[in-house]
Amino acid sequence: MANKSAVFTVDEKQVEMPVRSGSIGPDVIDIGTLYKNTGTFTYDPGFTSTASCESKITYIDGDEGVLLHRGYPIEQLAEHGDFLEVCYLLLYGELPTANQKKDFDHRVTMHTMVHEQMSRFFTGYRRDAHPMAVMCGTVGALSAFYHDSTDITDPHQRMVASLRMIAKMPTIAAMAYKYHIGQPFVYPKNDLDYASNFLRMCFAVPCEEYVVNPVLARAMDRIFILHADHEQNASTSTVRLAGSSGANPFACIAAGIACLWGPAHGGANEAALNMLAEIGSVDRIPEYVAKAKDKNDPFRLMGFGHRVYKNYDPRAKIMQKTTHEVLAELGHRDDPLLEVAMELERIALTDEYFIEKKLYPNIDFYSGITLKALGFPTTMFTVLFALARTVGWIAQWNEMIEDPQQRIGRPRQLYTGEPKRDYVPVPKR
Repeated sequence: MANKSAVFTVDEKQVEMPVRSGSIGPDVIDIGTLYKNTGTFTYDPGFTSTASCESKITYIDGDEGVLLHRGYPIEQLAEHGDFLEVCYLLLYGELPTANQKKDFDHRVTMHTMVHEQMSRFFTGYRRDAHPMAVMCGTVGALSAFYHDSTDITDPHQRMVASLRMIAKMPTIAAMAYKYHIGQPFVYPKNDLDYASNFLRMCFAVPCEEYVVNPVLARAMDRIFILHADHEQNASTSTVRLAGSSGANPFACIAAGIACLWGPAHGGANEAALNMLAEIGSVDRIPEYVAKAKDKNDPFRLMGFGHRVYKNYDPRAKIMQKTTHEVLAELGHRDDPLLEVAMELERIALTDEYFIEKKLYPNIDFYSGITLKALGFPTTMFTVLFALARTVGWIAQWNEMIEDPQQRIGRPRQLYTGEPKRDYVPVPKR
């Protein structure tokens, strides 16, 4: 096939730019030499039409509702795999063999404890600190405790840092939760799987035995899988941008957590749950749907539509099934929030307004209900998101470090301020 190109005309000067093709997905125009050849550059707020990197990790087709990790559909990974298997896939590019999985699971398990001095580090936070504030500070401080794995030029240190963060993030998240509610920290147990260990660290207390419910553990594991990576979103781009300067991996992940904290990104499931609680009952749904359709009304239905997906979010289908399983196991099948959610979903999939606007239920629509049923307060929702997304951030960070094309990120701007002017002394102003 002949090489394709695009022709730009700037002030009657024509410049030819190469068009690159990925393995799947739309072609991209390589504008790397545009400024050099024309003295102009592109303007793209939010970078919605700009590829910032080349990646082999995750592919999304928002129009078709497709999400692939290293080529594997998210539906298959969530149905048949476990979270650590997906971690291995994202990090190394292939699903592990039985021996590779056993070794990887063991290595992660052996890194789950945190340095004991970190327990005292937590006491520096106010008792009413938001768990995400604690996560930002604590993960950023990991480089002060594990400075033997901060040399990004050493592949072995990068691997150790990657394993440490995947292993320790549940422990740190559980510590943030325990500190938030005033209970003692619970140490990890090496004979439990990743999700079971996390649930135990969150909900066990020293005065009695805690037995992990396998249905809830499987639901937690599936939630982790569904949030593991999502291509070049705001937090992942933040991790890559921070990493492009050569910052240590712990600092980069802390930057990702800070970005995820924003309500437009990681806080969407909390907002969806708050909306369902505001609606309260099925009979009030028509009133709120009418408000959502009214252009002059500021009310918006949270948990519907997606920046990328213009079809049904593939993760939402799996999350819906998981929600039902959890509520049935806990005896909350008649949960009023779920009843409101199911009716809203039915309307969204049949109402012409929602279909025309492509406002399909997304993963946040269901995950908020599930996490609430599992016993987590809304302040912990984004923390769980950060825990799951850590592996995606690390995989993307590793890929960036190893990319010979990578340069320090330096977006351009369209300057609209004052032109050059001379300083005027104070008495003459």
